[in-house]
Amino acid sequence: MKLVWQILAVVAVSAVGGQIVNAVQGNPWLSLLLGGLAAVLSVLVYRWVVGRTEGRPVTELARQGARGALLRGLVLGVVWFGCVIANLYFLGDYEVHGSGSLTGAIALVGFMAGAAVTEELMFRGLLFRLVERGTGTYIALVLSGVVFGASHLLNKDATVLGAVAIAIEAGGTLAAAYIATRSLWLPIGLHFGWNFAESGIFGTEVSGNGDVHGLLDASTSGSKLITGGEFGPEASVYSVVFGALLTLVFLWLAHRRGTIVPRRRTGRVDALATLAR
Repeated sequence: MKLVWQILAVVAVSAVGGQIVNAVQGNPWLSLLLGGLAAVLSVLVYRWVVGRTEGRPVTELARQGARGALLRGLVLGVVWFGCVIANLYFLGDYEVHGSGSLTGAIALVGFMAGAAVTEELMFRGLLFRLVERGTGTYIALVLSGVVFGASHLLNKDATVLGAVAIAIEAGGTLAAAYIATRSLWLPIGLHFGWNFAESGIFGTEVSGNGDVHGLLDASTSGSKLITGGEFGPEASVYSVVFGALLTLVFLWLAHRRGTIVPRRRTGRVDALATLAR
């Protein structure tokens, strides 16, 4: 019953916030404001429902160190996607036609903030964390990644290749970032930085969601294996490779910190949060 209440609360806030932000997409300042409010409200609801149902401090969303972790994640996310775009550019598969839309980028800040927070709370804060309790880290990593990738099949220009790529590069990397730190702040920052760089800066599509309006007016062309096709660069082989490398780095860090949960281990996973540095 605890799990049901947690899922219902987080999903309800996410759904309502998403609908409100979508309704005001034509107004960049309202999108920014309401997207930010949706993100904050989602965090508050998660803290309340998890703390209430599990009777513990919600260490995965501790205020201490939150700002630094978000900033590190944001920078790393932008650099991560920047590496993908750099490879596409040098291959001649990414072309900038001119400047894009500043107001469009501003609107995307709110939209992407709300999406990054709510998705991390649902997929890493709830799904991964709770599955890990019974299966251990590695099985939970695979299962949550598969579910996260499959959820993107509902997008406008979704492809099976894109969903598989998302499962590996995002489902794996974001969960591994949580495993290494036992905090949701770093994966939230990573998620936001990646998505905003993809659409808000470099002007490419995000997960097959259609047209975007970022700071650059740009386009991709060439092999779908390289560019991701209509799904966007998230389905690019470069995104998968760089995401897999980041996943390995975070898992290595998790091993050093002792935050990997063995399959047959019993006890509360949340106690591992105290080991994160």
